[in-house]
Amino acid sequence: MKNRLNQIIDWMIDASIDVAFLNSTENVFYISNFYTDPHERLMGIFLFKQAEPVFILPAMESGQLKRAGWEYDIIGYSDDEDPWELLKSKFETKELGQVEKVAMEKDVLTYRRSEQFLSFFPKVEVVSVEEQLNEMRVVKDESEIAIIRKAAEIADFGVQVGVDALEEGISEMEVLAKIEYELKKKGIREMSFSTMVLFGEKSGDPHGNPGDRKLKPGDMVLFDLGVVLDGYCSDITRTVAFKSVTEKQKEIYQTVLKAELAALEASKPGFRIGDLDHVARNIIKDAGYGDFFPHRIGHGMGINVHEFPSISHKNDGTLKEGMVYTIEPGIYLPDLGGVRIEDDVLVTKDGYETLTKFPKELQIIE
Repeated sequence: MKNRLNQIIDWMIDASIDVAFLNSTENVFYISNFYTDPHERLMGIFLFKQAEPVFILPAMESGQLKRAGWEYDIIGYSDDEDPWELLKSKFETKELGQVEKVAMEKDVLTYRRSEQFLSFFPKVEVVSVEEQLNEMRVVKDESEIAIIRKAAEIADFGVQVGVDALEEGISEMEVLAKIEYELKKKGIREMSFSTMVLFGEKSGDPHGNPGDRKLKPGDMVLFDLGVVLDGYCSDITRTVAFKSVTEKQKEIYQTVLKAELAALEASKPGFRIGDLDHVARNIIKDAGYGDFFPHRIGHGMGINVHEFPSISHKNDGTLKEGMVYTIEPGIYLPDLGGVRIEDDVLVTKDGYETLTKFPKELQIIE
């Protein structure tokens, strides 16, 4: 915690930023090792170039914050107190001097809260803190990687539960319920996102909604799921066939698999991020399915299931050792259905490691 806190304060000093306000649950967790959902209540960290930081949160959660290791100022407030008035009083004791430049999370801070924050510091320059935090969070340390690796292992288990549940006449929601029930038994309280189980033609919708569609022979079955473990996410997609598969379905599957493997092989330090998309997309395009691959090849992953960087063709950044992201090409044909294969990828010193290990060869489930 202290290393990350010092790193962001060093950045503030270099950039002549007097005060920074972190409000998102993800960035607060990254800096403090404390994660909670405050709902509508104010929670955040105020950082100062030349003073001790202040954490404000509902008083009923102050004990959890201390147990997470926070050693600095805490303002715990009750529901009948105005947290902004308490902050104003605290700031007056900090002897901040002339505040000329402040930083905040422009992408997530509400307009009302930004007004309340800036009312303390009129006529200041306002800059974004997101870019600095993105650069800090994009390279994972050993402890983060260990958690994500375990989360990926549990996601593999979730797919296996789904595959084992397939039988003629079962519904998408029934399979989904079996997956999440078994994950709950393993101690998983939260999924990274809404679990997807899609049968047949519904697998042709990249972000389809599971429902009461019953499984039939000849259906492709798409699983997309992930778990949150100790504050970090996993994300896996696998597609299998039920009972039988057509030549067209085989062709689509093998094309997607070829694209995914090619993008994985290109994953290594120094490689242009946007070219990962090109590598996979060109294979799909050359096979005649370019119009049926409508999304980017992947996204960064960590505390958020979708975080910096975006693995799109426009990204001119380069891969760094310790980055974690997804590779997830797909082909989606209206009425027929679709195929997506997704892995969580760690950039290593000399190449990459796939953290999700569930088999990718086309499986026909009997």
